[in-house]
Amino acid sequence: MTAFDPGESASIISVTDKVRAVKIGAPVTSVHFLGPRAAFVGAEENVSLVSGEGEISRVTVHAGGILCAASDGARIVMGGDDGKLVALDAGGEVTLLASDTKRRWIDNVALHPDGAVAWSAGKTAFARNGKADDKSFDVPSTVGGLAFAPKGLRLAVAHYNGVTLWFPNMVATAEVLEWAGSHLAVTFSPDNKFLVTAMHEPALHGWRLADHRHMRMTGYPGRVRSMSWSAGGKALATSGADSVIMWPFAGKDGPMGKEPAMLAPLQARVTAVACHPRQDILAAGYGDGTILMVRLTDGAEILVRRNGTAPVAALAWDSKGSQLAFAAEDGEAGLLEL
Repeated sequence: MTAFDPGESASIISVTDKVRAVKIGAPVTSVHFLGPRAAFVGAEENVSLVSGEGEISRVTVHAGGILCAASDGARIVMGGDDGKLVALDAGGEVTLLASDTKRRWIDNVALHPDGAVAWSAGKTAFARNGKADDKSFDVPSTVGGLAFAPKGLRLAVAHYNGVTLWFPNMVATAEVLEWAGSHLAVTFSPDNKFLVTAMHEPALHGWRLADHRHMRMTGYPGRVRSMSWSAGGKALATSGADSVIMWPFAGKDGPMGKEPAMLAPLQARVTAVACHPRQDILAAGYGDGTILMVRLTDGAEILVRRNGTAPVAALAWDSKGSQLAFAAEDGEAGLLEL
């Protein structure tokens, strides 16, 4: 990636003329890459696959609302209010993975690098390994979020008053990490040493997995709805404030006793963050529609999109970090090739 010239100062450099506009025409909730094609997941029924030439093909994946999505680069797995779990591959083929017998909403999903998939309906979490062997586990309240650990088949299930660590392939009693409040999105650090949740309140909470020591990450003016680990996992980028809040995780204590870095401040709240997969760069979207690329080492900024009419809803890099896709809540979207 050569967008940043090492000799440049931290002033904003515009590359907006390189952005290719994409007209999705409907609200977008997330964006992913399937090979070279960007996949814009709509709030209702459809996924829009966009080629490098800008050709759009729409694929119907659900009969109703799309409530959650996760991707491993080869497929996108989505849950809907039709009670179905489906997968979309790079060729545009849709496969039904599961149907909830009670037609409950499938509202959380997670993928493991070895092909395992997890999903939830109500208070029940489900997991299927590569052999299509389904397991289920009930937690005390509605599941708020799911995440697979980077090593081993261990699933974090976020819920009210904590997170349950469940090993679907083991009979052992599940481990519970307790903290009062409603826990939603959950993520493991790439080195498997920490677990972090986004709370219903404007805060994050974390645990050091070796000894369950708590990590309180507070001070946000709004809820954290987007989190992304930097390349190498040394920092966690988060939304929820009028700058990107970067929590340090390089040491054995993580962010405990340390102040976060605050990057790319604007007179608008950060709504989406996505770290580059290979370099110390991130993309940040804001509530006024602005998108910036930011270099983590010195905070240098590049303007990708000027403020628009709707908040940025989704950001994603391709696996090489050579393309950035984005979408606003009103369906205005774009692709930047670097």
